[in-house]
Amino acid sequence: MFKGSMPALVTPFKDGAVDFDTLKKLVEWHIAQGSHGLVPVGTTGESPTLSHTEHEAVVDCVVQAVAGRIPVIAGAGSNNTAEAIRFMQFAQRVGANAALVVTPYYNKPTQAGLIAHFTMLHDCCDLPIIIYNIPGRSAVDMSPATMGELAKLERIIGVKDATGDLARVCAQRITCGPDFLQISGEDGTAHGFNAQGGVGCISVTANAAPRLCADLQEATLAGDYATALAIQDRLMPLHQAIFTEPGVCGAKYAMQRLGLCSDEVRTPLLPLTPETRAKVDAGLRHAGLLN
Repeated sequence: MFKGSMPALVTPFKDGAVDFDTLKKLVEWHIAQGSHGLVPVGTTGESPTLSHTEHEAVVDCVVQAVAGRIPVIAGAGSNNTAEAIRFMQFAQRVGANAALVVTPYYNKPTQAGLIAHFTMLHDCCDLPIIIYNIPGRSAVDMSPATMGELAKLERIIGVKDATGDLARVCAQRITCGPDFLQISGEDGTAHGFNAQGGVGCISVTANAAPRLCADLQEATLAGDYATALAIQDRLMPLHQAIFTEPGVCGAKYAMQRLGLCSDEVRTPLLPLTPETRAKVDAGLRHAGLLN
């Protein structure tokens, strides 16, 4: 159910407020473009600067707009276990298909603490959980051994792996088993990630290039890595440009250039510098998305 290209959906803003009309239009566009799922209110959805009320309203809006056509994996992570429980229970109540739960950031739990945190989330409701392991942001790395312990729980079904370590996929196949869903969290290595045993990408670039990202994923899942590599060659300059500054800033600028939404972000993030805008424009042209 959870495979292929799943955009880490941006949260569009208008004059400082969530732009729900544009959010609904983005859902329709992604479905028409072939995205295989949507992930609202992750890091790219600017979850750190959304209020709890906004967070829940965005998840509800996306679930209702999707109306069961593709899976919705709701961002539900927090470094406060009780807060993550609230987000998970809300996501289940409004009809999300799974929750994306990041390893607790800033407070740097031990591996035993990670097991305790995710076990409590597993037990709080019936929603499947995809672990989000991104040590560069959270300052804690869930080891393959720890993930293997958590994979024994019925509803911990996979990982969004943003370690950038392609060998990690193979290590986790050993500890978690081949049926544990391994999903890339890094656009630049998504092609190689699937070659190692991955089944998809929760993608930032797919906000601006959903059809190309979906085509790449479909090619890899069909075993056609030559076609996928040709698509990756088209996308790579755009991946690099979008991540020159924080990814959501690059994605929103690209989307603005394509007429999809404003590039407005919330501080402490800022709109792209002129130099990075030029890189994103060049990446869009290289991908064939901008004249």
